[in-house]
Amino acid sequence: MQFELLFLALLVSLLQLCNSSGICSKSFKCGDDAYSYPFWGGGRPSDRKYCGVPGFQLDCRDSVTTEIVIRNSDVSGQTYIVWNISEANQIMTIVRSDVRNLGFGGWPCPSAFLNDTVSYNSPFEYAPGTLNYTLFYGCPFNFSYESGGYDCNDANDNINNLCLTADSVESNQNTSECQGSILIPVRSSSVRGNSLQRIIYEGFDVTYAASYHSDCVNCNKSGGTCGYKGDITYSEYRYENFECYPAERNLRRIIAFVIGPISGFILVIILACICWRRKYSLVNSIVFWKRSKNAEKVEEFLRNNGSMAPKRYTYSDIRRMTDSFKDKLGQGGFGGVFKGKLHDGRLVAVKVMRESKGDGEDFINEVASISRTSHVNVVSLLGFCFDGFKRALIYEFMSNGSLEKFIYKNKPLETSSSLPWEKLYEIVVGVSRGLEYLHRGCNTRIVHFDIKPHNILLNENFCPKISDFGLAKLCSMQESYVSMLDARGTAGYIAPEVFSRNFGVVSHKSDVYSFGMMVLEIVGGRKNINGLADRTSEIFFPHWIHTRIELNENLGLHGITSETDAEITKKMILVGLSCIQTNPLDRPPMSKVVDMLEGSLESLQIPPKAFLSSFSGLQHDSSNS
Repeated sequence: MQFELLFLALLVSLLQLCNSSGICSKSFKCGDDAYSYPFWGGGRPSDRKYCGVPGFQLDCRDSVTTEIVIRNSDVSGQTYIVWNISEANQIMTIVRSDVRNLGFGGWPCPSAFLNDTVSYNSPFEYAPGTLNYTLFYGCPFNFSYESGGYDCNDANDNINNLCLTADSVESNQNTSECQGSILIPVRSSSVRGNSLQRIIYEGFDVTYAASYHSDCVNCNKSGGTCGYKGDITYSEYRYENFECYPAERNLRRIIAFVIGPISGFILVIILACICWRRKYSLVNSIVFWKRSKNAEKVEEFLRNNGSMAPKRYTYSDIRRMTDSFKDKLGQGGFGGVFKGKLHDGRLVAVKVMRESKGDGEDFINEVASISRTSHVNVVSLLGFCFDGFKRALIYEFMSNGSLEKFIYKNKPLETSSSLPWEKLYEIVVGVSRGLEYLHRGCNTRIVHFDIKPHNILLNENFCPKISDFGLAKLCSMQESYVSMLDARGTAGYIAPEVFSRNFGVVSHKSDVYSFGMMVLEIVGGRKNINGLADRTSEIFFPHWIHTRIELNENLGLHGITSETDAEITKKMILVGLSCIQTNPLDRPPMSKVVDMLEGSLESLQIPPKAFLSSFSGLQHDSSNS
């Protein structure tokens, strides 16, 4: 009995050692990145404490971006994007994820302006030659671009004026009036010939001074695999905790020597059973995963709509056309958008879907909806990728981005956009024509369900195009309503009947409501719901502007310099108010909206005030939760 227990214990120990060696021989992989000891995570599992050193855990975000959280002695830390790791030189190039895009404008501000955690009792040190730049935030005035001025949007969508300077450079304005400042380390090699924005984006170098590389090289030369057996929460590297797991062939010799010929047959049977069971379980899991009902649903749709679907690309094609996802245009709940180029030289925007969104519904909606369209005011889908669980959509490139960056300003009821009123009016008319086409111009009616400034893209001539059909629904022209089990859309633009059927049935009139709310935001240059307004009457902009129109008062809008500006502004207000009526039956169809916008102002009447104060407040609350 004692011999059997000893045999079993020895067998378990050897199997554990074999398992450790096998798992730790894998590299951490993320996109084109591949890193090994002392780093761990991903393919070197984060639940295995023996594959890497504490403080060196990597994470793969969006399947292409390597990240690391550097913590100090207080256990607090910051997230950094890893641009490169030179394992031989033990140098890592990183950039803080919350500040890397600040200089390019229109990006969210960090949740808190804090200094770096690298130098505070972490395993890393700044590389020699690292420079410190100073970022001033919360400044009461705008700095010029030449002096390092730019801005970001805080959590309340207010503008936060920023100024970036080198430590040795004095700003040409008084930065003492700013709310505060933080130090941002940069590489000295990035300073020469680069803009301030690019200097921040390229990050800085850190070193890790312990003998990680030399320890692991000696281990690898012996045929072993590098690991670490210390406490995963302890931040100080200790050589005695370094573990060199022997090669699998050496383990087999040890097993044969210790167990002996008599136990060999039993051991072979046990190992064979274990390997067969693991392999069988793994194969079954992979087959089930790949042949899941949702994946089959996507493939079935692509087979049934092969003649209508645009060109299909492999994931390798996507990597090539985006230069390994080098130029990121934006980020959303669906995933990231990257700039790319087709073989014929055309620029494209590649929307890479998150793998976690595995049900395929958004992907099918978008391909099914937009592949049926062809209109100057609807973005063109040039191709798609469905390669295993890798999904991407390839759109025509829109150089001026989304409409929202041209309309929202930090001063309520004023719009100091570079776009004149006539251009904003042309954009509104273009969007109305695009929606009319979706509702009436296709063989199958398409209800978008997410019309908002963010989903209106502008090309080089500021021609608007409706995009993002992930929530769209298809229905026949004969159907007067759309069947839906749950609410969909963005708070602040969702029609009341989408939330509650007590207001009416869901139909294409729900898009009309969203369009009206968007038009009023374009006119007001602000969100329709402003919880920070000085007066209660100004909190809900549609009610506030309706009262002014009824009383024939000055609209208080900035930039109206001619009678033409005043006329088209009032026309957009009246159309917007008509579109947001509470009862869907009281809203005009998009064909009527186009006529109203292109017709005379005298033909328009002031619509009744929409009784949506409580409902709009509900949407506002939900958007902040």
